[in-house]
Amino acid sequence: MQSPLLMVPQPNAPEAIAPAPAYYAPAPATVELGDLGRILLRRRKLIFATVALLTIATLIYTFLTPALYSSTAQIIIDPQDLQVVTNDVNPSRISPDGGITQVESQVSVAQSNGVLLRAIKATNLTENPDFNGQGGLGRWLGMFFGSGDGDRTAETLDALRRRLAVKRDDKVLVLNIIITAKSADLAAELANAIAQAYLDDQAEARSKAAADASDAISARLDDQRKRVEQAANAVETYKAEHNMVMAAGNLVSDQELTDLNTQLTAAQTRTAQLKAQVDQLRRQGGAPDATSEAMRSPVIASLRAQEATLVDQIAQFGTELGPRHPSMISAQQQLSDLRKLISRELGRLVTAAETDYERALANQKALEAKVASLKGKSLDTDQASVRLRELQRDLDAVRTVYANYLQRAQETREQTNVNSTNARIISQAMPALKKSWPPKGLLVFGAIFGGLALGVGMALIAEYLSPTVLSANQMQSAIEAPVLGVLPGKARRRSGGAAQKTDAVAGLALQRIAAATRRPPDWPLVPSILVASPPEDKDQRSRVAWQLANAAAARGRRVLFIDINAGKGQKDPQPGVLDVLRGEYPLDAVSRYAPGSSVALIGRGRPTAVFQEAQALYFAHRMLAEANRSFELVVVDGGALADDLNVLPLVAMADEILLVARLNATPMRDVASTSEAVSVMGRLPTGAMLVDEAA
Repeated sequence: MQSPLLMVPQPNAPEAIAPAPAYYAPAPATVELGDLGRILLRRRKLIFATVALLTIATLIYTFLTPALYSSTAQIIIDPQDLQVVTNDVNPSRISPDGGITQVESQVSVAQSNGVLLRAIKATNLTENPDFNGQGGLGRWLGMFFGSGDGDRTAETLDALRRRLAVKRDDKVLVLNIIITAKSADLAAELANAIAQAYLDDQAEARSKAAADASDAISARLDDQRKRVEQAANAVETYKAEHNMVMAAGNLVSDQELTDLNTQLTAAQTRTAQLKAQVDQLRRQGGAPDATSEAMRSPVIASLRAQEATLVDQIAQFGTELGPRHPSMISAQQQLSDLRKLISRELGRLVTAAETDYERALANQKALEAKVASLKGKSLDTDQASVRLRELQRDLDAVRTVYANYLQRAQETREQTNVNSTNARIISQAMPALKKSWPPKGLLVFGAIFGGLALGVGMALIAEYLSPTVLSANQMQSAIEAPVLGVLPGKARRRSGGAAQKTDAVAGLALQRIAAATRRPPDWPLVPSILVASPPEDKDQRSRVAWQLANAAAARGRRVLFIDINAGKGQKDPQPGVLDVLRGEYPLDAVSRYAPGSSVALIGRGRPTAVFQEAQALYFAHRMLAEANRSFELVVVDGGALADDLNVLPLVAMADEILLVARLNATPMRDVASTSEAVSVMGRLPTGAMLVDEAA
């Protein structure tokens, strides 16, 4: 049964006697941007080691790697090829992108097996041990694995492809053929050989395409010729079967009918003219001499002239000689005879006109009969001509195709001997003056910066895998308690400024503790502060605890300092706090003042027997009550709580429990373990003090 003194509540620690959770999980720690510098500074050895190793490895590589030289040959390709003939086998067409796609495809052609094998043959590259797999490491590997007698051509081709790079410059139609080899002269020779092999391959490919096209067309010529013969024979056979004779490309019957129609038209015109003439003569009756035929007749004209002369003579004789004069009578008799001749001549003209009309009418009727006969025959011929024209069209079409084939065969046959590729070498490869690999300066520069990046990454990964206390905010998030101050490191304690800063931080921490503590005026126990830390931070813990005690003493307060680790491990230790907790010694008997100090000290004591928890809590309460009469503050260096359960009574009675950790050094898992040990003992940390050894 516990003493009534132990049942007195502690206002500053209301959860002190409450059951503790089985496991205390601190809040997830957060890393601030300013903490990255601390991480890199703390893990600088890892970063520098990474940089050094990577740089050394790079230097070894640059010294052991044989030098390589690169040479470049340039080929310009015009997408618009030379136009040799109108119907070229390889027509020149420029794509909408200006031929860029076409030239891009030539990059693959330049790296094809055909081009490379042609270059290998031209340079006898299969005998070069650097390419045929028979030199250096390749020969030893071949001997070891038994593959030294393989196909040298395949080995050379594979090695050449690894050393080859074909690129096209931006916005231009130029191919860069780049070869890298151990010899500058060999690199230039191979680049030029590949460029020339590409041109030869293109010329041969176009010539072969033209030859193949010519052979294919020539093979079809015999078939086309046979088709022409078959179509011509079909036309002639059809003509013979239907008695259709052609002349000048037309049927003779058609020509004959056309001629008869022309003759019939002329005959009908002639008959109409003669009929009109006869009708006119008949209408004249007794005066046929008024007709146009009579007027045009030279005989009638001569007789009319003679008649006019005789009329003039008779008129003259009538005036001079009289009507009975013999000359008058003779002239009259001549005039009468002349007029009879004119009448007979006019009658003859009428008879001739009637005769011509009858003859023309008969001719017209004969022609009409022939035309009618030929029209009957033409109807039958027209029916047969439909099929004949169809056969003729087939013949004309086949003849046209045959003529095109014949012309195309001759054109393609000529193209086999003409190179229409519009590509040329604009820059021959020259032996390089400087090696292209390894670039020692660039590699070392990259190794340094790459090592820095890799080292920083490894440092961050290491920090992620094993995080440390980086800042006060991170510590506060981890233990859910405020950080009361950050003390400078031990290395600078000797300087006056650092000592003053340490005292100021400790005094400020005490003020914060006092401000946060709420104690009744008549509280029987002395104010107490227990300082704990992970095991690796024992020096910093002892320093912080002693600094707090000295700071309080410097401000005129009477301080009792309990060091739970003092005398630990000694064979015959002095009586201390463990003896007081067992009730074997009073507080006054074990406390002593340090030389030259106003702080009373109590060591660990003799661990002769294990005390019971309830009994230890009672005596711890009594010890603090006794200390209240002589001291104003008790500072307890509680050690590593996770390793020492004897400090449990002091943890339960302490007003404040401070955790100590080192910035950039104390692992967060150890902070979590210490905080968990406090929670297992029934309390929670109320604050923390950090030590910055870099400050």
